[in-house]
Amino acid sequence: MAFVDSNLTQLSTGNGFTLWHYSTTDAIATVNTAAYFDNAVKLLGVRDLIIVSDTNTPTMHFCIVLSNNGTTVDVSDGTAIAETDGD
Repeated sequence: MAFVDSNLTQLSTGNGFTLWHYSTTDAIATVNTAAYFDNAVKLLGVRDLIIVSDTNTPTMHFCIVLSNNGTTVDVSDGTAIAETDGD
């Protein structure tokens, strides 16, 4: 699949930092490839945090914007958010 603009939501911003949520059916291995977020190049800043929800698996990951040169956006591989319940 490809990046879907309407699935990227700004949750909070302050002091040059923005927290985002992105919902997709794409696996994290697709989302974390360089250029996946290029259509959001004007929105995403370096060090912004994107909470990625893969609704297909389902899993969640924290991805940090590593670079944005005005043309290409690259994000970190993603840190998995554990979804366990000890009950």
